[in-house]
Amino acid sequence: MNGQRTAVIIGAVALGAGAWRAGGWQGLALLGSGLMLWFMLYYTRLLTIMKRANERPIGHIGSAVMLNAKLKTGLSLLHVVALTRSLGQRLSPEGVEPEQYAWTDPGQARVITEFEHGRLARWWLERPAPDPDEVAATEVKTEVEA
Repeated sequence: MNGQRTAVIIGAVALGAGAWRAGGWQGLALLGSGLMLWFMLYYTRLLTIMKRANERPIGHIGSAVMLNAKLKTGLSLLHVVALTRSLGQRLSPEGVEPEQYAWTDPGQARVITEFEHGRLARWWLERPAPDPDEVAATEVKTEVEA
């Protein structure tokens, strides 16, 4: 993560130097207004995602199987919240790496995710054990049909 921050700082200084060389103060003002526009777009997206997540219960999702299919290593927590439209139920203690969150669907299947440094590292799908009465009823039904 330190290398990425260093690259961003070097890139910002190079962009500022290029803006200064191209247009002086006006170039820097144009760069500043472009950066402000980018910040406002990012902030609006963040607020929209959080507003949608606020309208749902914590840790609930329509289909855990569909969420499991959409997840990819390296997604940010914000991106996962945008996919689920719900804040995850925190499983790990505050400030402990890796952070674990879970989302559960109406059928009690759940996806547990692990985030390291704010990025999705691992996830798995847990399905509820089948009810023994339902399994027995299915076996009897199958035998009668045969």
